[in-house]
Amino acid sequence: MARRWSGFRREVSVLGRRWQEHARSSLQGLDTQRLLASTRASSSSELRKHALNSTIDFYTREYLSDSPPSTISWIGSVNAFIIISGGLISGRLYDRGYFYYILWGGSLLQCFSLFMLSLCKPQSVYQIFLAQGVGLGLGSGLVYIPSISVISHYFQRRRAMAMSIVASGSSLGAIIHPIMLNNLFQKLGFANAVRVSAATITAVVFIACCLMRTRLPPPAELPPFKKALRRFARDRAYIYSTAAMSFFAMGLYFVLFYIQLDAIKHDLGENFAFYSAAVYGIYLMSLLVIVNGASLIGRLSPTLFLPYLPRFGMLYCIMGSVLGATIMIFSMLALRSVASVVIIGVLYGFFAGIYITLGAPLLAFLTDDMSELGLRMGISFAFVGVGGLIGPPIQGALLTPSYIWWRPALFSGLVAFIATAFFGLMILTVRRTYTKAKVDAEGAVPAGSGSEKGG
Repeated sequence: MARRWSGFRREVSVLGRRWQEHARSSLQGLDTQRLLASTRASSSSELRKHALNSTIDFYTREYLSDSPPSTISWIGSVNAFIIISGGLISGRLYDRGYFYYILWGGSLLQCFSLFMLSLCKPQSVYQIFLAQGVGLGLGSGLVYIPSISVISHYFQRRRAMAMSIVASGSSLGAIIHPIMLNNLFQKLGFANAVRVSAATITAVVFIACCLMRTRLPPPAELPPFKKALRRFARDRAYIYSTAAMSFFAMGLYFVLFYIQLDAIKHDLGENFAFYSAAVYGIYLMSLLVIVNGASLIGRLSPTLFLPYLPRFGMLYCIMGSVLGATIMIFSMLALRSVASVVIIGVLYGFFAGIYITLGAPLLAFLTDDMSELGLRMGISFAFVGVGGLIGPPIQGALLTPSYIWWRPALFSGLVAFIATAFFGLMILTVRRTYTKAKVDAEGAVPAGSGSEKGG
């Protein structure tokens, strides 16, 4: 127990021993190259989950206008579910050394699904569901976890910072992508707009696949799956963190999916919702651009303050970000003006960005054997994916075709508040475990010293 919480060192793990051998080597140039490549790869998967949120509004108002919001929301929720839950498979394959197979296979499936999406006909929900919800989700899910986990091969002391930079890639792309799609939808139509998007993503993914490399060989042997599950089930901190992220996933996408539609239905003007408007002398961008721009700042923020936080500072940081996002979700009940939309979008994007960035480092923080990291992340994200799967359809059903906004806002806020409570339980568990291990270690040292002297 003391070894686990003593600075969270990884000498006991297979990968950890190799990390110690390379910890002081000069790899800054190589690390930067791989870091940028991972940023591009994770962007291509996470970007599809967030940047294509602009299509939810487009589907609801035009392309799938004959279908209710609850039906359309299944496209985004299934896509998010498969992306996140795909880590259960890709994480295990990554641990077994199949990194390049899943990287190239997932990337090809992403590109193929995007081009198939451009062939989908208006009012054909099942076609868009298969192309965007299932096909694109599978491809992105194969790439997502490996592109983040491979960073652990190159960084030890600054691993959380490196993962934060990688996670920021999706927000950086999502600032530009909604503007491009919203303009191209009107100028070129749905089919050609999606083809331009597919070509862009294909080029970015190809560059990332050519640059990304693993540094360390896979572990000689992996723990049996059932044995690992039993050990994970006894880890209360891991259980609480997984439950917290699962509940938060149920409410996370409400603002991302519906803030643009909410602004339009409240007669705030399509010019503001899609392009720009002058408010208080400031030129405001698209709502999704505002959210993703603030999310980019939120994702990069941990890279600045994480090195200076105390031992459990990251845990309090992720709990605080979820609490802040919860308050912003409840604030959707008061959305009545352009100013309120901008404030909610900026603050929610910032808090959500911090949370998304710290999700993977949190699981690494709670992992004592890094050879299990891929499996731990895969199992945890599978449950998170379930939350993301059922949340948006419930929100769409509560919204109804009459657009009763307070119902989904209240539901999303409540499940996010439950997530905050679970994060609080996680922090209490971690602190108690560390305190107990520290006391046991201090009690064992004098006894050992005395026996040695007596001998």
